[in-house]
Amino acid sequence: MELTTAKAEIASLGEAKIQSPLGGISGTAEPQSFVDDKAQILSVIQTAEILRAHASNETIRSLELAGARKKVYFDPSKLRCALVTCGGLCPGLNDIIRAIVLELYYHYGVRNIYGIRYGLEGFIPEYGHDWLDLTPSMVSGILDMGGSILGSSRGAQDIEAIVDCLERLNIGILFMIGGDGTLKAAHKITAAVAERKLKISVIGIPKTIDNDIYMVSRSFGFDTAVEVSTQAIIGAHNEARGYPNGIGLIKLMGRHSGFIAATASLAQQDVNFVLIPEVDFDLKGDCGLLAALENRLAERGHAVIVAAEGAGQKFFADAGLETDASGNIRLKDIGLYLKEQIKAYFDAKGVKTTLKYIDPSYMIRSLPANANDSVFCGFLGRDAVHAGIAGKTDMIIGHWNNHFVHIPMKLSVGQRKQVNPRGKLWTTVLESTGQGSLRNSCSF
Repeated sequence: MELTTAKAEIASLGEAKIQSPLGGISGTAEPQSFVDDKAQILSVIQTAEILRAHASNETIRSLELAGARKKVYFDPSKLRCALVTCGGLCPGLNDIIRAIVLELYYHYGVRNIYGIRYGLEGFIPEYGHDWLDLTPSMVSGILDMGGSILGSSRGAQDIEAIVDCLERLNIGILFMIGGDGTLKAAHKITAAVAERKLKISVIGIPKTIDNDIYMVSRSFGFDTAVEVSTQAIIGAHNEARGYPNGIGLIKLMGRHSGFIAATASLAQQDVNFVLIPEVDFDLKGDCGLLAALENRLAERGHAVIVAAEGAGQKFFADAGLETDASGNIRLKDIGLYLKEQIKAYFDAKGVKTTLKYIDPSYMIRSLPANANDSVFCGFLGRDAVHAGIAGKTDMIIGHWNNHFVHIPMKLSVGQRKQVNPRGKLWTTVLESTGQGSLRNSCSF
């Protein structure tokens, strides 16, 4: 069987002609393991998907493998690089910064590395944010710090003004660490750079604690978020068991995708109801959440509910839409809404309950990365440097089919990865909780 594959082409500033300075690994005689641009990772690996694509004559996309190249585009001794973190905080931001700086400085010999303060605002002179000189001594101790040493901000900034700043300071590589909005801005910056015929590489490192970046199987910070969320579930379960008709209610991150809520509930299987944006549920009615909760309390005397922040937004349809500085819709607080509705429901029935509500969201976002995320961030940061030095641009570093790969920004931006309601993750959640559909149709 022959497969029709098409490489997801990565844009380049030009031919890489300079011999890479990575002759040996860490000063040893061991040769550096270089990656050829021809090394590809298929976007699908399941036999069923491959057979289906073959039967319908579909083309299977392949992604360029990340890693150091034998020839590089930029002369490291003359190169200036800039890093910026944008959007909400996320565990692992400092790990990414540290990995990029140390790889540039020690392995490629780049001495001019600048940190842009407070997101895209840092490029705009009117804000008056000073840039930071990023050196190994400055970043050596930041792994145990939460947040970002560069700070962050939300909201769009003038793309031409950003490129003016890059050109004025002779920046060769811009590393942009952020979510979908940041990657959209990065794509626009790349287009503006190309229009001016400048030789500036723009490399994105996708950041979303919700793990919802399209074409990226795992994003940094997600592992930490799940680990800490399980602690909240343990606390909520202990509180619920401590009182007659005790209810623990936890709201977790997940604006449009319920990966954290679903995964944390499987990691700590004391959860009885999981609510995510991808799966509709009813509150009232014979098969709605309130009736199911009442049955659970009657049978077991306590219950634990985990709700992703984007779940149940249909209940606020009449409240009107508001947006934040980045243009994102401001979600209504499903946690507080459920708290009020549950209390009112049982009060009306004369049933005494004790409900404890936990929202650990901002605490989780600002924590340092756990061990798994820290290692993962190191790979992302170093591969971002390898790509930028080789002259690649308009791309992100992602993880796909257990490999780090180069993904064209246009393939990822503007789309979102979500939990498949009929996929393995969600069906396992249903098996673990036994919650059923929570729809008044009483069907899955």
